[in-house]
Amino acid sequence: MSAIYKDLHQFSSYIPPIDLSFHQYLLLGDEPLLVHTGSVQQAETLIPQLKAVLSGKPLKYIFISHFESDECGGLSLLLKHFPDAKPICSEVTARQLSGFGIANDEIVKKPGEKLVSGDFELEFISYPSEVHLWEGLLLIENKRRIFFSSDLVFRLGKADGDIIEGDWQTEIDNISLMQVSDPERKAKLQKALVGLKPKFVAVGHGPCLKL
Repeated sequence: MSAIYKDLHQFSSYIPPIDLSFHQYLLLGDEPLLVHTGSVQQAETLIPQLKAVLSGKPLKYIFISHFESDECGGLSLLLKHFPDAKPICSEVTARQLSGFGIANDEIVKKPGEKLVSGDFELEFISYPSEVHLWEGLLLIENKRRIFFSSDLVFRLGKADGDIIEGDWQTEIDNISLMQVSDPERKAKLQKALVGLKPKFVAVGHGPCLKL
């Protein structure tokens, strides 16, 4: 488990029947941040790997882009092992987490807001996520220029630590109505993404992108 980009670590699993890889990420700094939990089954595999990378350092934050099993299904299990970790999510996601009894002490962020620590600056972007177009969040870490794309940048196949060369405008143009089913909201999201100019895209599924 080496870092995939700077101090960003990737944890991956692959499900052959659907030919799809699932990734979670740890941004290892003074206040370590986990991006997504995976499902309960994926979290069971993730936790010992996560502890090995942390080497005794406490997990500070768990970012959840939207309410779906591979984004937050393992949250309750992770919180048993890291009880002081704070989930970061949108207001809608926080409602769902509380309603299902998964968590009730979230840090709720709105699009355009930031969370700043000594060695990272997190900025949150509006994400009308499938299936119900619930208001979720996308995340860019501004110091490293890492964009966490959730389900927006999506490729099938087995990918574990894989990085390909990419073009940011092409990825934005490729966002489809399968991913954001309302044309107006899709266009608004694409317009917002143009100005981000990341150097690395940490994807939810498939190979990561170096830009």
